[in-house]
Amino acid sequence: RSTIFYIVPDFLACYPASSHYLKNTPTQLAFFERNIVDSHYYTRTRASTMSTTEAQDPVKSETNKVESVIRSRKERPTGSTHFGDADWDEEQVDEIGDATWGEVAKACCVHDAKEWGKIFVGACGALFFLYFFLFALELLGNSAKVLGGCRAGGLLSDETNPVAGLVIGELATALIQSSSTTTSIIVSLVGADAVSVNSGIYLVMGANIGTSVTNTIVSMGQMADGAQLERAFAGATVHDIFNLLSVAILFPLEVISHYLYHLTNAMLPDSVGDGEKWEGPIKKIVSPFAGRVLKANKDVIKDIATGKVESCDAYYPVLCLDGIEDYKHCASKCDKDAGEEVGVDCGRVGLITCDKTTGCPAFFQNGANLHDDSISGGVCLVLSLFLLIVCLMGLVNVLQRGLAGMSTRIIYKATNVNGLIAMAIGTGITILVQSSSITTSVLTPFVGLGVIQLEQMLPLTLGANIGTTITGLLAAMVSDNVDALQVALCHLFFNLSGIVIWYPIPIMRRVPLRGARALGRATRRSRLVPPIYIIVVFFVIPLLLLGLSSLFMQKTVGFTVLGSFLVIGVVLGIARFIWWWKKQEGLQKCLACLDRRTDMNNTMKTLPEDMQFLKSKVAQLVEHTGLPEDEEAGDAQKGSDGTAEEVAAENEENPVGDKNE
Repeated sequence: RSTIFYIVPDFLACYPASSHYLKNTPTQLAFFERNIVDSHYYTRTRASTMSTTEAQDPVKSETNKVESVIRSRKERPTGSTHFGDADWDEEQVDEIGDATWGEVAKACCVHDAKEWGKIFVGACGALFFLYFFLFALELLGNSAKVLGGCRAGGLLSDETNPVAGLVIGELATALIQSSSTTTSIIVSLVGADAVSVNSGIYLVMGANIGTSVTNTIVSMGQMADGAQLERAFAGATVHDIFNLLSVAILFPLEVISHYLYHLTNAMLPDSVGDGEKWEGPIKKIVSPFAGRVLKANKDVIKDIATGKVESCDAYYPVLCLDGIEDYKHCASKCDKDAGEEVGVDCGRVGLITCDKTTGCPAFFQNGANLHDDSISGGVCLVLSLFLLIVCLMGLVNVLQRGLAGMSTRIIYKATNVNGLIAMAIGTGITILVQSSSITTSVLTPFVGLGVIQLEQMLPLTLGANIGTTITGLLAAMVSDNVDALQVALCHLFFNLSGIVIWYPIPIMRRVPLRGARALGRATRRSRLVPPIYIIVVFFVIPLLLLGLSSLFMQKTVGFTVLGSFLVIGVVLGIARFIWWWKKQEGLQKCLACLDRRTDMNNTMKTLPEDMQFLKSKVAQLVEHTGLPEDEEAGDAQKGSDGTAEEVAAENEENPVGDKNE
């Protein structure tokens, strides 16, 4: 409270009528501290150097002098935490005080010319890194489609049982890094009668799980800071947990009752008109630039899934007429009804194609085979991940500088909006960018910085889930098939049903939040948690389920009996694991193992410094005893040699000595 008197005397001198009011009313003095002094702290901390006006104002200069050494809420009289404080990570949500919208407006809009200049430069830097962050995500998606397009098309091509359909939808989405693309392909398959409506429902359920792998990968870009990684990983996995919980309840419900099928079937019109494909504005800004580097041929995935071709080999080698690499000579399609032939009237492209507007990308090659395109996709995948991490680090750094010194009360007030409004924001952003993966990936760094609380991230991701269904609805509008529209509606009502179950009731809402926080805290113990989580949840478990379900698809007694025994074994194994985890201190043992590994890593990091420290202490000890180090070592060696000679002589005198002796 002593720092309050840097401001109070001048305040009382300027406003004599308030002297008696403030001195005799402790409650009002506390109000003064909370609402006036804290705003002084915030507005003055924003400037790194003192302006001319501040130099002339003793109140402001003294406030700056005090704040320049305050780096903890414990030292601040208002008790509020400011962005960048040493104890920033210790403050809980329920400890954050309430701010007024007037304070938010003042923090946002009241600045001098120098501060506005810094804000403009920071905004330009943030937009720069954000654009290339989106570019890296687009390039990552194109690379994944090139590398996994053939496998994804093969997975989607077969009519399967419900479990296999769920797993295939998840794996296909994880391979091509886009639930929007997967959903559009599923809708097209249903529209072409290649997949039934019931199978399409299970496929889009799986796509809902696979879509969250991208932002989980993005959260790993903040591994350099343990606190940021904890918050970012929790913000990413809250999306995973919500989708998994929704599938855990709605999948068996759909298998038993087919409620989604019957609900959407009652809503279908008699026919659907042939509409136009809509592309979001963000796609129009980012896609052309990414298309100049690498552009994936989505027709390959659709053709393999619908059975038009058996494999990707039908698209190779790449052929451009007259050796000219442009859209007209390479990627234009043949009109088979007019008798046009490949190589004579039109070209042929593989997994990498050309664009009508931008032409052929940099990694397009005339005469390329499947291996060449796969190498190009792999190179672009590595480049996109590198660019993603660089842009993420740059974006986080710019945001940290812009938010330095801002009170958490201000940040929380500005971002703490109603859950329904947050859902609407998430839906709107996803419709604009046409990808829930991009929406959640962009929001994840903000959660890592602490700008967006986990409680706000959940409704934003739920809105992204709703927004991504718009892509499927648009794809259904392009088709004139009613069944395609039914699958798109099933995707929408699946997400709405999950929201109704897990969000409105507070006790249900806490389940995904607590699960995400637990996973976030696990990253404090080991940085290996995120990659292990991604591998196990998105690949190992789905492949295990796919293998088990494939045994029952053989329709033979032997495989069915084998599959039944394996399922019983897996169920018993899961029950045994839960018993060990809950009743035999399995959780504590895992945490202890992670702690030991963390301690070992920390010890190895500090080992060189520790060895230097020990050597210096040994040198001090030698100097204190007055015995030279070389002489001491020589005496030790001499004593050791003498002892060895005595033992040898004794053995010669008594070769069969007493064994115990």
